Formats: sequence, structure tokens, C-alpha cells
Amino acid sequence: MVSLTPEAIKEVRRMIESEHPGKADLGLRMGVKGGGCSGLSYSLNFDQKHEGDNEFDFEGLKVLVDPKSFLYLEGITLDYVDTLQAKGFRFVNPNAAKSCGCGESFSV
Repeated sequence: MVSLTPEAIKEVRRMIESEHPGKADLGLRMGVKGGGCSGLSYSLNFDQKHEGDNEFDFEGLKVLVDPKSFLYLEGITLDYVDTLQAKGFRFVNPNAAKSCGCGESFSV
């Protein structure tokens, strides 16, 4: 299972409506790829469902995770912050043994 905070759901919906008007069938794809200062990096993009994807529904918003990435993302929470100090998505990953300072890469 993956989770999204209400703030993340709201921002993802805003982005889909703003960047892809009329494409309500798009979902948020969460993934992991090699790289970054800690070894693995998170990826987010908008996509259609592919065969084998894990699909989660958050108030009608589809979140898609491929099977390989799900091994690293199971239990993760995606948050969105908009403060004076930071703005953007934040990953809270219980599987990460360590993360880099920017929070965009991790190791297990």
C-alpha cells in the first residue's frame, strides 16, 4: 500500500487539470530508479495504467506503481508542503535506511 496526504492529493489533481486538461484518465505514477546521491531516486509523472501495475485509488485519483518500484515504495507516504522554507512533494519512506539531504534519493 502507498498513501497520499490530503495536501498531496489536492496538488496532484491541480497539476493534472493544469498540465493535462481533459485527461481525467491519467494517474500519478510513482517509481524508483537508480541514481542520486544515496543510490536510488524517486520519480513522479503522469501516465496511463500498464499491465502489472499496482493501482491505488485516492478519492478518484489513480496512483500507479510498477511491481519493481513497489518493492521499495510499499508503505510510503507522499506529502506536499508549501511553506516559506520548502515547496514540493515530500517522500516519507519507512523502507529507506538513509536519505540524502534533499530527500529525493535514498538507500535501503
